Amino acid sequence: MEIPFNDIFIPENLGTSKSIIKVIGVGGGGCNAVSEMHRQKIQDVEFLITNTDRQSLETSSVPDKIRLGNKGLGAGCNPEEGRRAAAESLEKIKKALSDATEMVFITAGMGGGTGTGAAPVIAQIAKEMGKLTIGVVTIPFRDEGKSFMKRAILGIKELQKYVDSLLIIDNQKIYEIFGELTLREGLHKADEVLSTAVKGIAEIITRTGFMNVDFADVKMVMQNSGMAIMGTGTASGPDRAAKAVEMAFESPLLNDCDLSTAKGVLVNITTTIDTDPDCIKMSEMKQIMEYVNNYTGNADAFKRGVVYDPEMGDKISVTIVATGFHVNNLPQIDFEEQIDPDRIMLGDSGLYGSGYVPEKTSKIEIDGIQQQYSYGTTQEPQDAGQESKEEQVVQVPQQTYTKCVGKPALILEPGDDIVKLETVPAYLRRNRNLQEQIAVQTQPQQQAGSMKVETIDGQHHLSNNSYLHQTQD
Repeated sequence: MEIPFNDIFIPENLGTSKSIIKVIGVGGGGCNAVSEMHRQKIQDVEFLITNTDRQSLETSSVPDKIRLGNKGLGAGCNPEEGRRAAAESLEKIKKALSDATEMVFITAGMGGGTGTGAAPVIAQIAKEMGKLTIGVVTIPFRDEGKSFMKRAILGIKELQKYVDSLLIIDNQKIYEIFGELTLREGLHKADEVLSTAVKGIAEIITRTGFMNVDFADVKMVMQNSGMAIMGTGTASGPDRAAKAVEMAFESPLLNDCDLSTAKGVLVNITTTIDTDPDCIKMSEMKQIMEYVNNYTGNADAFKRGVVYDPEMGDKISVTIVATGFHVNNLPQIDFEEQIDPDRIMLGDSGLYGSGYVPEKTSKIEIDGIQQQYSYGTTQEPQDAGQESKEEQVVQVPQQTYTKCVGKPALILEPGDDIVKLETVPAYLRRNRNLQEQIAVQTQPQQQAGSMKVETIDGQHHLSNNSYLHQTQD
């Protein structure tokens, strides 16, 4: 008798874990990263991989696996398929989390079908079960195409609704940092970066030491904390403390954000056992903490820890986790193609833009509560001769964002916030009345941009040149 696929890949002990930390890989990218973490044997952490692709599950060494949906053929870069597959597997996901688990990492590569569509559903389940839920995701290489990036951005916008904290890693930095490696080695580095992020946070809790950081400390800093960033550095030698903390702050995981605006900070220092002469010295601790405070002194929640690892030898490792940022602080999220996340929907054919309106809905029921997701259909095009409706002047609410370096430059007055300026339409920034603008434009006048040739003093001249005489914002 043929055994159903799902019965093969769900171990009998699933749901009886004693570890409080579970890492869930979602989709191909997430499963690859979790397989790498499993090979590294991260201490006191349990792993689970979930995918719509049967082959991906079969080739992984991670023992606990859930196939999402019933087909096993993948999601075909369609996030709606990934979402539906996760909805079909709700009970299996709940069972996997109904144990001693208190903290859930959900790792995925954004831009494809399963990770983009299923990760928010799994995060929602974990969050509603009371777990501290951390998302660790990547955004695509730029040469994967615009559609990949657009799907990734929308997936991140959806995922952030259901996680306590979200770490976003930009794969493009793999090119910049590891450009001389072979393709296989470079892609492996992408998995290692995700693994480093999860390991850096998990082992703050799981390793013992002189100054322990427990789960409650991590929860204090990361619960409902928005976007998080982290960095880690390891060094040896005479200046090991300074080198390690500098490497942590220069880590590609930090995504160029301004750490002085962080709301919460975790600092974890790993050193050899205290009986070893190479154990961290008081002067080195002081040096590290002074460096950290120079960058993150304004944090409301701050916690440091020192843990022991006898394999460190003469090395010191420093891990920094900072929280409280807005996802729009990332230039690649806020400015890529000037995407308006409120006017983008995922549908059966992928990504839809502002030319689409909701027609159908996909409903997922979690604990008796239906969650509704819209996906769209084409709006009827407006007649070329049809007069457009008069626009209304809309008051744009004030929004508070933390600052981030690396944004495109604008000419600012002292005290101006670049993010606020970019979220306010030009006519409001300039104190223009849109109604008056429309009235002026409806008066008879020569059509803008229609040039004519005039003869002045025997010379031919172009007049009404829009490229010279009109200004655009």
